[in-house]
Amino acid sequence: MDRLRVIFMGSAELACNSLQALRADRRTEMLAVVTQPDKPKGRALKLSPTPVGALAESLGLPLHKPKRARDPEFIETLRELRPDLIVVVAYGQLLPQSLLDVPRHGCLNVHTSLLPKYRGAAPIQWAIVDGEPETGVTIMQMDAGLDTGPILSQARTPITADDTAAALHDRLATIGARLLIDTIPGYVSGELKPCPQPAEGVSVARKISKEDGRIDWSRPARAIFNQIRGFDPWPGAFTTLPLGGQPRLLKLWRARVFENTSGTPGNVITAGADGVQIGCGSGALLVTELQLEGGRRMPVRDFLIGHPLAVGTAFGQP
Repeated sequence: MDRLRVIFMGSAELACNSLQALRADRRTEMLAVVTQPDKPKGRALKLSPTPVGALAESLGLPLHKPKRARDPEFIETLRELRPDLIVVVAYGQLLPQSLLDVPRHGCLNVHTSLLPKYRGAAPIQWAIVDGEPETGVTIMQMDAGLDTGPILSQARTPITADDTAAALHDRLATIGARLLIDTIPGYVSGELKPCPQPAEGVSVARKISKEDGRIDWSRPARAIFNQIRGFDPWPGAFTTLPLGGQPRLLKLWRARVFENTSGTPGNVITAGADGVQIGCGSGALLVTELQLEGGRRMPVRDFLIGHPLAVGTAFGQP
């Protein structure tokens, strides 16, 4: 049996597991990798490759970095490679139908939600923020819409109270790579038939902004707890704290929920070695790890040595 000729399109760290799995699969031949152009990073604004670009270079794979994947010249470059299949994972651009039509078996996408839930840019983060009990990975046959193509396979995983967006990202990256490799043979042979997405239950996971991390202490403690986990590592859930006569930005990284404790929203109920308990719209939040702007992440007990907090101190004041 001839090896399947594959082009891989991806940019973010999430895609690296799938690229490595395809590269290691003896049933596939990696024709090329496509990723976003290098971008300036750091204080020196040095041009740096995407995670997928760096991995492809380390593996010695042919690499393309088009500014726009819809450019006719680039699409013709792909057509000349005569791929059987294109696999897309966290690439970062919508693909036109003219590109989707290039491979004879079409294009497959690895998406980190249980479609049709959480179509869009940030499904991992919003699933945690919204308090979903589970999420997963969907392998779908791509069309020109935003994550609207028919479903080939899905794998589920629970979202635990210990999961942050970073931890869940890594788990889903592993699950997605395994599911992709398991799905491709049945899809290519025709044994596995694409199933249209249900019309009901559609939701969109919009792109996250820095302001999404700002804590509103009038919300329930459980909702703020989910916000802290869902926006770890970026943008981080943040509030302000009056220090030295002015509000200072403070990021919260670890907390526990106390449903049956009450207090004025945003105000300190207790402060000690086990954490700072803060009132919420309902319940209370015990913060155990935080980070003052310009500083490092630290346990609350270390923070309180230099910044003792009195009962009634108000977080979130302008």
